Amino acid sequence: MSSVNLVVMVVGLLVLAQQSFQMSLRNPVAETSNCKIDFTRLGLVLTSDTNEKALQDSGLFTPDAETPYVDIAGRRFHIGTLNARYIVYVKIGGNSVNAAIAVQILLNRFRIHGIIHYGSAGSLDKKSIVPGDVSVPLAVAFTGAWDWKKFGSAEGKLNFGEFNYPVNGENLLASVDYDTVKLFSKGHSPQDVFWFPSTTSWYSAATQVLQDLELRQCYDRACLPSKPKIVFGTNGSSSDSYIKNKAYGDFLHKVFNVSTADQESAAVAWTSLSNEKPFIVIRGASNVAGEANPGLSPASYLASYNAFLAAAKFIESIPTPRLVCE
Repeated sequence: MSSVNLVVMVVGLLVLAQQSFQMSLRNPVAETSNCKIDFTRLGLVLTSDTNEKALQDSGLFTPDAETPYVDIAGRRFHIGTLNARYIVYVKIGGNSVNAAIAVQILLNRFRIHGIIHYGSAGSLDKKSIVPGDVSVPLAVAFTGAWDWKKFGSAEGKLNFGEFNYPVNGENLLASVDYDTVKLFSKGHSPQDVFWFPSTTSWYSAATQVLQDLELRQCYDRACLPSKPKIVFGTNGSSSDSYIKNKAYGDFLHKVFNVSTADQESAAVAWTSLSNEKPFIVIRGASNVAGEANPGLSPASYLASYNAFLAAAKFIESIPTPRLVCE
């Protein structure tokens, strides 16, 4: 071998080594040489232990044989396949801050094609959604940013005096308006947004794929009073408040035309949009705001299980790009 060829080969190896070192520093999980982890995957984001139990009970998830999970910042990211699709799933633990952090870590550390978020929610409209049903909202509003007005100033959307009991009147809590939030994304100026719409192509696919999905009606020898269904075309509300108050639930439904309430969906949507990733929200109704919750009712588990069934069926329909190293 000539000295010139030897020099060229050595320089080439040094360049490849430098690129590999830089890649591993930038993203040690996503850039790993293990192609089983390097596949582009779908991110499955769930909220609670009950949601995870539904996933595990299904028997549809197969952990990766070599690296079944990675622990990052106190969270466990499970790596494997679901219905023969490569996924990473993470339990976010509730509320918007946890949701946003978990999704951002997921997107930073793994090659994620898009986000499927499933969990439980409270129904704000029992005429259209009852416990056990699954809602796939067109959009989710973040209703947790309040501009609280001074007493005696111009009234906001939520006027506390209108909820005095037994007679409406003035209230020192005055009123609040609902603020927009800033959405930051690459190459764009920050936008003020209130609604976070699901990715159009994914939502359209969901309406086709899920329309005939059979949901589960019974669990542990207890059954829902009616056959559960999947509901499309509604909107959802999301904030850090767990809504048990019927009057406030009715207010949200009337003013914003939302049919469900939860604590994480807007944050998941927010983070997905900020990173320009497709996403969809799938929520099972576990209760109706303001109505008695029997506690051990099958509705709580079936809400999670049916939402998971919908998420799993949707995942099966979504092709994901594969990396060259496969």
